[in-house]
Amino acid sequence: MPSQPTCPPADLEAWIADQRGAIAELESALWDGGLNEALLKPYQAAFRELEQLIAAQGEDPRHHFVIAIPVADSPLHLKDCLDSLLELCRAYGYGGQVNGRWRKVAVLLADDSSDAACIAQHREIAREFDQAGLTTHYFGLEEQLALMDRLENPPFSKGGRGDFLTSALVQPSEKSPPTPLWERGEQDPPALTTIVGVHRREAYGHKGQAMMRNIAYLKLAEMFAGDEAVLFYTIDADQEFKVKVATAEGGKEVCAVNFLHRLDEIFSQTDAQILTGKVVGDPPVSPAVMAGNFMEDVIGFLREMAAGEPGQAYRQPGATGGGDAAYHDMADLFGFQQAGDAYRYRCPRKGDAGFVSAKAPTTPQSLPDAPDNAACFSAFSQRLNSFFHGEHPTRITWFQYQDALASVQPARTIYTGNYVFRPEALGWFIPYAPLRLRMSGPTMGRLLKAEMGERFVSANLPMLHKRTVEATGSSEFRPGIVSEQTRVDLCGEFERQFHGDVMLFSMQRLTDLGYPARPLPTSVVAETLESVRGEMREKYRVKQQTILERLGLLTSLLEAPANWWNRAEDLTAALANFRAFIRNIAHNFGTTSPCYARIDAPGNWESWRDRQIAAIQGFHRDRQAWNEALAQL
Repeated sequence: MPSQPTCPPADLEAWIADQRGAIAELESALWDGGLNEALLKPYQAAFRELEQLIAAQGEDPRHHFVIAIPVADSPLHLKDCLDSLLELCRAYGYGGQVNGRWRKVAVLLADDSSDAACIAQHREIAREFDQAGLTTHYFGLEEQLALMDRLENPPFSKGGRGDFLTSALVQPSEKSPPTPLWERGEQDPPALTTIVGVHRREAYGHKGQAMMRNIAYLKLAEMFAGDEAVLFYTIDADQEFKVKVATAEGGKEVCAVNFLHRLDEIFSQTDAQILTGKVVGDPPVSPAVMAGNFMEDVIGFLREMAAGEPGQAYRQPGATGGGDAAYHDMADLFGFQQAGDAYRYRCPRKGDAGFVSAKAPTTPQSLPDAPDNAACFSAFSQRLNSFFHGEHPTRITWFQYQDALASVQPARTIYTGNYVFRPEALGWFIPYAPLRLRMSGPTMGRLLKAEMGERFVSANLPMLHKRTVEATGSSEFRPGIVSEQTRVDLCGEFERQFHGDVMLFSMQRLTDLGYPARPLPTSVVAETLESVRGEMREKYRVKQQTILERLGLLTSLLEAPANWWNRAEDLTAALANFRAFIRNIAHNFGTTSPCYARIDAPGNWESWRDRQIAAIQGFHRDRQAWNEALAQL
């Protein structure tokens, strides 16, 4: 087949059909028995040839994509994210180019930063990618305020110090903000307040992903209302348009899924309104609900190390990894089987990214051979405290191939960092956003399932998720986590996770009772929240007790004088990393944990319950206010 047809042949449609068939055969071979990397470039080239054939038809009715990316003080993540999108466009050529600009792909970059330097970097990154042919709209704080000004009853303070924030996220030393009158049932809230929050004009950043998304959706409505050929694709800045694949040599991050082509195919051949993918790589949940199983993996690692010698080659695990929710301490709550045995750590080879030597823990090595036990002991120690920033060094989620269209099925959970929707679904905002709870996606998913049924779907189109930056091992910006040298405090995120779990599993019961289509008495909502809160607190108590028991074993294993790492002078830094990890576990999950103290503090639950009741009972009012705002735009 010629690489560039000079004119459309009479049987161009048949030619396109043949090319699609060739791609299907290549795709099958590409994933036969795992990733066959030698076929990746031919696979990508076959798609580019398909794009040339489609262009030769003269008309291309396929969907345009607008990628909406909320970002807060994370320029490194953002650049990697947009690099991967540009790589995707170049590798597969979806929609082709006109005058060097990708015709069917654009980006809305919604900046929720508060750091002036990061804001400047984000603007420059947007300009850089726009010049590279990827149309990028920068939606900064000034533009967000201007949009809200155009709506009636703007939901923010216009002067003075701004009264209050509706956010429940406070640092451990801060007092909770006063509860707004409407959350106490004493007055009706201003329009949109319970959707996008209340914020001071002079401090409009750090609203949180849910409120920032809701404001971005208003911008999308203003820009693209009525365009039936567009799909909105909302992702997180710490994700990439790649997948993580397990191989015998280790994990590979590859541009092996033509996300845009597959999504267009699904939305063209089904009546789906909203589609969600998942993530591979780092987990989408908080370390607050992963500490138990990770401690089992660390204990297993030390036991294996103790049974060997420092100079022996490290025994790498096979090409397997975490299955569905293997990282979650309470996976059974989501219908998944609880993981049994400890998961083993895959140590980077000398010369790989992430490898550190035993003698110089911060200096990468260039030798291509496999690491010995001492080197791996040191390398693992460098990843331990990244756990508190959202990594799970042992239970990585790997991509498992399945044809995307064939994988479509009814969904119950939204991954807010990876979902796609038609313009008519702009009527769905992120509910209860000002509560700033974790699990907002699964909670929203239960509502969507109840109302939308089989038009809310999932598909095997996961994105690569990277919680941390390789250079530091920590996240660029993560609300609810406070880091001071080697101490990491999870209390803010822990509280949001606990009450997010309560909201999620309460919503599961409330939708079974007919909510949101059927209004429920406040007494029923309150009783449901109270019941679920008691059950979740007991589950958290049991997990804490298990962590305390395993913490003693982990400490004794590490400090046992007979173990070779305690006799090695060149492992001092590695031992310090292990001890810092143990101290952070004890701080966040131990008997004197301020995290548990916070959720048990007098009046804390009553305050959360009242706010959750107000949010749940105000949902119909919120939808009316939202639809009125969409009509204004």
